[in-house]
Amino acid sequence: MTEQTLVIIKPDGLLRSLVGRIIQRFEEKQLQISQIKKEELSQAQLREHYSHLANKSFFPTLMSYMMEGPVLLMVIEGTSAVTRTRKIVGVTDPMEAEMGTLRGDFGVDKTRNLIHASDSVETAHEEIVRFFSK
Repeated sequence: MTEQTLVIIKPDGLLRSLVGRIIQRFEEKQLQISQIKKEELSQAQLREHYSHLANKSFFPTLMSYMMEGPVLLMVIEGTSAVTRTRKIVGVTDPMEAEMGTLRGDFGVDKTRNLIHASDSVETAHEEIVRFFSK
């Protein structure tokens, strides 16, 4: 079934010139970018996006990191896009992510983990509306 999911290439992905290599991984798996934009996210957008983490001790560090520079927001679509995208991305902690995944190959640490991908079809819909309904 064709799905859509949200992917955010975080500031370090742009600063380290990894955008082309990241996009290539999705294209190699026949996932397509239907929408894309580069943007500096506001504190309000980030607070809404990461509201489920607001009580965590690392939240201020996460907020600071995400405001270091622009991000690349993408809507990825294709068959089982959510599950397939998360496999390409790898687990949150790059030290635990398998080699061959984006985080395993390029992630630095649990905060600077390069990329965000929606965790479910429902979450993907909410996140796509949040960042692409303007």
